[in-house]
Amino acid sequence: MERAATKVLVVGGTGYLGQHVLEGLSKIADDGVPYDLAFTYHSTPNPPPLLLAGVPQCLAFHVDLRTGDGLETVSRRFGQPNIVVNCAAISVPRVCEKDPDAAMAVNVPSALVNWISSFQDRDALLLIHLSTDQVYAGVKSFYKEEDEAAPVNVYGKSKMAAEKFISEKCSNYAILRSSIIYGPQTISPVPKSLPIQWIDGVLSKGEPVEFFHDEFRCPVYVKDVVTVILSLIHRWRSEGDKQMKLLLNLGGPNRVSRVEMAEVVAKVRGYNASLIKPVSASSVDRGVSSPADISMDISNLVQALGIRPTPFQDGVKSTLEIA
Repeated sequence: MERAATKVLVVGGTGYLGQHVLEGLSKIADDGVPYDLAFTYHSTPNPPPLLLAGVPQCLAFHVDLRTGDGLETVSRRFGQPNIVVNCAAISVPRVCEKDPDAAMAVNVPSALVNWISSFQDRDALLLIHLSTDQVYAGVKSFYKEEDEAAPVNVYGKSKMAAEKFISEKCSNYAILRSSIIYGPQTISPVPKSLPIQWIDGVLSKGEPVEFFHDEFRCPVYVKDVVTVILSLIHRWRSEGDKQMKLLLNLGGPNRVSRVEMAEVVAKVRGYNASLIKPVSASSVDRGVSSPADISMDISNLVQALGIRPTPFQDGVKSTLEIA
């Protein structure tokens, strides 16, 4: 008997990661059967035409995650998904700090989880949820998943609350604590500034630029994030009598400061590295507390999925399309 297509719903499909996930899903198949794809969007009245053209035969649904409005339309037109990938979030810490109620309402996906819980066959559904390295306090290097989560800002607190809600309410989930995601632009260009492209842009002007020397992250290449998500989907679909409750750090293999990130871009592009002026993160008031060192140990990710993320310099070269 021919296998039914795997239904995948990408929540926040018009965002940076969401578009890359949709693109990745559209290029592969599940045992020879293409994925049945749908995505949600909210920030625009209509889905981007370029995205619809780039991912054909993909249904688009306008959904408000704060209220759940639009999810019943997904049920009616798309049916029960096998996989839900939640990429939707208010992810700018300063914005979350200014409006904590909105941050909690969007970043804690209570309406989405309640919708999933309403399905008769909810145990057959996997939720893949993107969390953040900002759940960690930032007082040491290479956090492990079992280390205490003690976020210092509203963004981190909202994502921590989401992790707790999902782990208590969902039968099957994979929570991915992602670091800074970088990589090439999306099918339909997103309006937000992309980290490597921004660094490239300011250094290309040939003027001195300040970067923090004492704030450390493990930036992860976007195509590695997609590979992790596709691997989780394949594992979920290939296992028979299954249950999945995973919490994984999702970062790149390199712990780098903002200065070191800029130095790599300068090296790759051939810019004058003396333009990079190190300053302390404490010298700038960004309107929000920012953890100093939230580098992550990704050994559990490597062991669980057999995936070794791209070294930062190689990812920068691919982002800027430099051989």
